[in-house]
Amino acid sequence: MTLTVLVPDDEGVAALSESPMVHAVRYQWGDPVPPEAEKAEVLIPGRHPAGDELWRELPNLKLVQLLSAGAEEWVGKLPDGVLLSTGRGAHGGSTAEWVVAVLLSIYRKLDVFATAQRERHWEWLPSETLQGQHALIIGAGDLGRQLRRRLEPFDVRCTMVGVSARDGVHGVAELPELLPQHDIVVLMVPLTSRSRGMVDAQFLAAMRDGAVLVNAARGPVVRTDALLAELSAGRLRAALDVTDPEPLPAEHPLWTVPGLLITPHVGGVVSGVLRRAYAVAAAEIARYAGGDLPDNLVHDEY
Repeated sequence: MTLTVLVPDDEGVAALSESPMVHAVRYQWGDPVPPEAEKAEVLIPGRHPAGDELWRELPNLKLVQLLSAGAEEWVGKLPDGVLLSTGRGAHGGSTAEWVVAVLLSIYRKLDVFATAQRERHWEWLPSETLQGQHALIIGAGDLGRQLRRRLEPFDVRCTMVGVSARDGVHGVAELPELLPQHDIVVLMVPLTSRSRGMVDAQFLAAMRDGAVLVNAARGPVVRTDALLAELSAGRLRAALDVTDPEPLPAEHPLWTVPGLLITPHVGGVVSGVLRRAYAVAAAEIARYAGGDLPDNLVHDEY
């Protein structure tokens, strides 16, 4: 028996058509659903928000397979019995690469030298180095592991933090003791009820003077006002790929506060991202078609 999967683009159709257990059906956002939607068990929503609610038109839906690693827009919106699986594993490498890039930019003063180049000014300045820095990586899943693998060759000492302690990973309850010991704090957690606002004034106050906060998670994980206060005082530095609010309004004070590097949520937006995302999606759907649960299943405690 073949599994009918609704797919939002031709790349997805090509990726899923390699499986003999899957019948991939292309759909177009805004158009009427294709006739095959009546028997479709799996929906890949693509880049469109969950608010489009195409799933309401799929009476036989059993699984929503995301291409993104984050699932916060979907949690709690699907009917009971419909599984939700993420694209975890597709974006860890590129997101980790972004973290390394912004850390190198901050420590090696690349923004200062880029400005000097535009002004045709030979700006001779010493800089800092990643060598010997101690990084606290909050989020011990695929993204965190990928980052650790990339930072350690720079002689950065990495400490991993997860929801609960396990071998080689500290629990979040240990953060008050860990934060003052690290030069870099990287956020790589999903946005959940537990992580929303976790980086508040108390969290930031525990970080050592001159430390760098890097948010590669979601904007609401950080309380923006608390971060603005620390950056305005010049005590901390930061790099944000995500903000709260997002997109960031032109008049927002984050644009001009000192010690901050901002990119517009592009950590995972790189060449080949769709191919990698569909490779993960195809593997998840193949597991489901074979009678197993997807590896990236989102559980109730998300």
